[in-house]
Amino acid sequence: MATDIKRVVKDLCPPIFWRALVQMKRSAMVQNLRIPKEGQDLDVYWDPKMAALLETWGEGNAWNEVQLLMAARKGRVLDIACGTGKTIEILSQYPALEVYGCDISDMLLQKAVERGILPERLKRTDATIMDYTDGQFDWGYSIGSLEHFTEDGIDKFLAECHRVVSGTSFHMIPVSRSDQNTGWIKTFQSYHNNSVAWWETKCRAVYSHVHILDSVWSDEVSVGKWLICSKAE
Repeated sequence: MATDIKRVVKDLCPPIFWRALVQMKRSAMVQNLRIPKEGQDLDVYWDPKMAALLETWGEGNAWNEVQLLMAARKGRVLDIACGTGKTIEILSQYPALEVYGCDISDMLLQKAVERGILPERLKRTDATIMDYTDGQFDWGYSIGSLEHFTEDGIDKFLAECHRVVSGTSFHMIPVSRSDQNTGWIKTFQSYHNNSVAWWETKCRAVYSHVHILDSVWSDEVSVGKWLICSKAE
């Protein structure tokens, strides 16, 4: 019923008014989501609802895209904040890749083991202080993870990624639909919903070469982007 009403309103409204209504809705949503103090949600990584969400989150978007980015590569790859290991499982079809994963949650890592990921390729570690040696991996990636860290945590995450990954790393994140810095907002978990420029500045503080690619992922307040971070061309 609500969908039918929405369709009728859209048909009756001139396009310029419809776009204005949609923008007002998105702005109101962001205002309602914003929370006053930045703080990373950690308990959620031991919540079974999160484990269930991670089983389908990237279908039709990020999981296709990470395959396009990684399929022609070879070597050791680190999945940072790997969760239940779903992406590792997807990339296991590419024999030239040796994919490892790390996460702060032992509960999520246990789910990864249960799905068949080798335990010796998994490690419980904080992404801001990773327990790996310098240049241990040829490539790295994270999907829908970097934005959930505090601003200080993002800086440390990128610095650690730069340290342990010798080549390029790929980070899929949401950015605000308005391309404005709407800040630290709260849905199921808190995250930064900021502009492309904000994220690019963060990456360029650590990496000499940064490129931004579009992702087809989106929601009501954000669109997806890939941060492609390299030490050299």
